[in-house]
Amino acid sequence: MASLRPSERVRQRLVERVRAVFNDVEGGEQPVPVSDEALFEKDSPIRLVHADVVSMMIGGVRGLLLQMLHPHALQGVLDHSNFRADMHGRLRRTARFIAVTTFGHHEEAAKAIERVNAIHSQVSGTLPDGSQYSATNPRTLAWVHVAEATSFLEAYLRYVRPSMPFADQDEYYRQFAEIARRLGADPVPETKNEAEKLLREMRGELVARAEAKEVANLVLNQRPQGAPPGVQAAIGTAAVDLLPVWARDMLDLREPGLAALPAKFAAQSVGRTLRWAFRQ
Repeated sequence: MASLRPSERVRQRLVERVRAVFNDVEGGEQPVPVSDEALFEKDSPIRLVHADVVSMMIGGVRGLLLQMLHPHALQGVLDHSNFRADMHGRLRRTARFIAVTTFGHHEEAAKAIERVNAIHSQVSGTLPDGSQYSATNPRTLAWVHVAEATSFLEAYLRYVRPSMPFADQDEYYRQFAEIARRLGADPVPETKNEAEKLLREMRGELVARAEAKEVANLVLNQRPQGAPPGVQAAIGTAAVDLLPVWARDMLDLREPGLAALPAKFAAQSVGRTLRWAFRQ
């Protein structure tokens, strides 16, 4: 067998390294196989957006920062998650859920959604003000969804495809809405305008708790094993740069300013390299 060309060896090493970050390789976890019988058609907007590794990482960090501003979502994490000890694991499990529901066989996607719904049914408790919260609350789930969906798409628009047609952006929300509804979210936006409107409507329900700022600090300073520190720092800076000003203010995060320029350059460069490595 002929030996691989140097460029092919580099490509394969990059792919293996990225997969090790997002999969529990030591535990025997394998990458999610892409299926022709997924919930969504090949090359449809949701699959294009969710296929880009770097923009999804940036969007994932931005989305989590926004989600923690909702007191119900935050309390669920504080009471029922070991995020302080395993932030990487939490982010990795979220990434795998997105991968399975976007690219996996539709039966595997349904199973993944069922598992999350079962977990949510066990997550409830009391807020500091004495009121009750539950992870099955449709409006809390709506916030979690819209924070995530807007973040993934905004990162994709910034770093991959700024000229993405508005019709495709609306289709992205329509497709992602299918997963959100199966998880029990309500209301669920089906267009970009609806998503932005829901963000505005729910701002009054958000709270800048000290614990939300703690989570933000952990997210922005976590260093997943196998991920180059410089790349991770650039992703965090790019995510903060994408946050709405009001969200940065609530989390006491400084505007990146000039620091955003090298972060953007790094994110764009790494993104191009990984798209080459994964032959996208």
